[in-house]
Amino acid sequence: MLEQLETLILSLADDELIMGHRQAEWIGLGPILEEDIAFASIAQDETGHAQAYYQILTDLGLRTPDEYAFRRSAKEFRCAHLVELPNFDYDYSLALMRHFLYDGAEQVRLQALSHSAYEPLAGLAQRLLREEKYHWLHATTWIKRLGRSTEEAHLRLQSALNQLYPYAWGLFEELPEEAAMVEAGWIPPSAQLREQWLALVLPILEAAGLQTQMPSTQALTAVMGGRRGWHSPYFEALLAELTEVSASEPEAEW
Repeated sequence: MLEQLETLILSLADDELIMGHRQAEWIGLGPILEEDIAFASIAQDETGHAQAYYQILTDLGLRTPDEYAFRRSAKEFRCAHLVELPNFDYDYSLALMRHFLYDGAEQVRLQALSHSAYEPLAGLAQRLLREEKYHWLHATTWIKRLGRSTEEAHLRLQSALNQLYPYAWGLFEELPEEAAMVEAGWIPPSAQLREQWLALVLPILEAAGLQTQMPSTQALTAVMGGRRGWHSPYFEALLAELTEVSASEPEAEW
């Protein structure tokens, strides 16, 4: 079962690591100073959360957090495509919508993990929930405000939602050997978590006047593959940038 546990934890940790990296790219580029600081703070939190997840595996005798973060091939990562997407032209509406969709998923996943039968994971999830609530508050506040503000703001958020919504479903891609994880009581089925996420995010989007334009699951082509090591065209360049410094001193501890 150790292999299945590693797969589960890497899907969580890798999402956090790569999301933190993308959010950190906003440092110095936020539309206002407060948002510059907010994205930097959230990026720092996400990276720290990734390290905490990796540490669970290290405590089981597996790789160190540095090795997981900096010394794996692209195919060994289990992150969803949503977190890999570049900050296209540093469009704040895209960054904010990704933040909202992702942190909604975090709320659902961490709530479920806080009741996990695997105690180290449950204990960590309970701690992370206390930090993630501020991420969620930040995301929902801006979605509601901007969605109902100017016509331009509304249209930009709607365009971002149209682009990112199929990628967000990839956060709930079924994990390899997921049935064994569910049977062990580590986590509920991904499909169940997805339905809880939809119940959380759709009313907020509706209140902001935003529509998913996906009236049924049959109309949606979800972007999957990340949980099995199949990544977006952007991931290789991202990973090269992420590991550039560590690769210069491969024996150092970061």
